Amino acid sequence: MNEQHSHELARQCAEAMFAADPCSRHLGMEIESVAPGQAVMTMRVQPWMLNGHGSIQGGILFTFADSAFAFACNGYNKVTIGQGCTIDYLKPAFAGEFLRARARELHRGGRTGTYDVVLENEAGETLALFRGRSYQVKGSILKEENND
Repeated sequence: MNEQHSHELARQCAEAMFAADPCSRHLGMEIESVAPGQAVMTMRVQPWMLNGHGSIQGGILFTFADSAFAFACNGYNKVTIGQGCTIDYLKPAFAGEFLRARARELHRGGRTGTYDVVLENEAGETLALFRGRSYQVKGSILKEENND
């Protein structure tokens, strides 16, 4: 598969998944770019996302990173799920801030993969580091054409 075709496949997979992902859409996430094994997503922190300390709730940041992870590991048109993940929170974010999640594949082999997601604010400061481990299951993202 050539590079242009693999980028187009990743884009089509992301569009199909995003259309079927009410959680990411509800949180205001947008896909900035996708490529095989990579995804960049954006989101603006809303006042209802804040915790009792006035900063973004950690679960919202986790969900943001998890979504970027999902779009990065599903760009090959193979249904891939999270097998496990960790997150380290480094800096808070506040209402109105524009955030970016940059997911990239570190390793993919057999049915498993490892991905890092860096969450940043609009100044480019790192807010959190997420590492996800993926597992490929049966099925494809896009409906396969029947060539009969």
